[in-house]
Amino acid sequence: MSTPQHISFGVNDIENQLDGLSAEKLNDLAFGAVQLDGSGKILAYNDAEGEITGRNPKDMLGKNFFTEVAPCTNAKGFQDKFEEGVKNGDLNATIAWTFTHEMHPLKVQIHMKKAATHGKYWIFVKRL
Repeated sequence: MSTPQHISFGVNDIENQLDGLSAEKLNDLAFGAVQLDGSGKILAYNDAEGEITGRNPKDMLGKNFFTEVAPCTNAKGFQDKFEEGVKNGDLNATIAWTFTHEMHPLKVQIHMKKAATHGKYWIFVKRL
């Protein structure tokens, strides 16, 4: 068993702390972490996010986050913030949201952040 990562949800330099983190270490995070490309395709989906949503992380890879996995985020106030940040190259937004797709409504705090690696973006999820 690996040691849990001591990375705090919502910190400003989180993208630097996660740069190069192995899939195993990503799974040790205490909050959900989903890495996307600029189109919303899922590149990484950690175990904590799977526990939050009740989905198998391996089954989420390659799917579009906004249309296939969490269509409740395909809305003003979420997807538009992501797209604007991608377009401007400065994604860094924190919002409260309620996940509703194929689950009981669940209130979460979302932190969307540009990754340290070009062309990649993070969506971090913490239950409220």
